[in-house]
This record gives sequence, structure tokens and C-alpha cells, in this order.
Amino acid sequence: MAKYFDVHPDNPQRRSITQIVDLLRADALIAYPTDSCYALGCRLGNKDGIDRIREIRNLDDRHHFTLVCQDFSQLGQFVEVGNAVFRAIKASTPGSYTFILPATKEVPRRLQHAKKKTVGVRIPDHVVTQAIVAELGEPLLSSTLLLPDQPEPMTMGWEIKERLDHVVDAVIDSGECGTVPTSVIDFSQGEPEIIRVGAGDVSRFE
Repeated sequence: MAKYFDVHPDNPQRRSITQIVDLLRADALIAYPTDSCYALGCRLGNKDGIDRIREIRNLDDRHHFTLVCQDFSQLGQFVEVGNAVFRAIKASTPGSYTFILPATKEVPRRLQHAKKKTVGVRIPDHVVTQAIVAELGEPLLSSTLLLPDQPEPMTMGWEIKERLDHVVDAVIDSGECGTVPTSVIDFSQGEPEIIRVGAGDVSRFE
């Protein structure tokens, strides 16, 4: 049965954040809110958690996982960012964007795109997500909580707890999330390619 955390959206309770991060460090899989929609997340080295995300979402090895980072300096450890790309991403973060970039050796191979050796990264504009990642001290491996039989992500924490009670270890509820996932911009070839139009304004990348 998943633990349920009711976390204040603007002033997250310190005790709750500590308990959530303790679970993550013990290789838990969590459902948590972001600035776009709910996501599934686990520690970067949690192989079982990654397998569980694939199973819950019915994903194949072409799926781009996302590393949810606290800030730009953390993001830079895991992806290669040239000067022009740096400026474009810096101007758009934090925000509802996922950027696909060449992975550094810090990213386990199983998390990279099988052929392109790329990975998705993002810096969300969400107080609770930021608090979790800051306390964790490393990126959160993440994937949108969109179930195979549903057209849109679930938006309510209690609803997620009810549906995924036996397949995740914790559900973090800090109010209703949206149903629109991030906009995805592929910078792996240097020039921006809009892969998905979502919550973030993509006009700056056109």
C-alpha cells in the first residue's frame, strides 16, 4: 500500500519532504506533482524503479526518460550543452519544458535512448518538486504519469493513490495538477526541433 503525503503547494512541510526523500533513497517509486502534470519518479540508480515505470506505462526501450534537475548546474553534469543551446535553455528554465540532449557518462546507459545516446532533462517550476530534488541532492528519474488505457494523465493525488496503490510506494499530493505534459525540444543536433507541443510556449524555438 502506497504512503500518502499531503504536502502544502507553497510551503512544503520539511518533515514530509525528508520522509519522501528517505523513501527515494531506499529505492521507492513515487507519484509526484510537477508544473505540467503528475509524474512517476525514482532515484537515478534504482533499476527496479525504472523497470516498474516501464511496466506501469507499458514503455519500450525507445522511450526517453527525463532527469528532473534542481538547477542548471546540476543539469550540466548529465548532458552536453554547447554555448548557443545553453543560452536557449537557460532562458526557458525553470519551466514546463523537457530538453533532449546528448548524455554524459554520468547517465547510465539503460536510461539513454538506445540508438541516439540522448536523455531528456528538465528544471520544473514547482515548489514541491524543487524541494524534493534539492533534498535528494541528485536528479529524479522521471516519466509522465500517463497510463496506457487513459487519454490524459490523472490530476488528483487521491485518484492516483486509489488507482496505483499497489504499484507505487508513495503518492505526493499538493493540489490538482494539469493534464498537459511538458513541451519537448530536441537539441541533440544543435538546432531546436519541436518534438511535442505541450505546456511550455514553443514559439521561441520555432
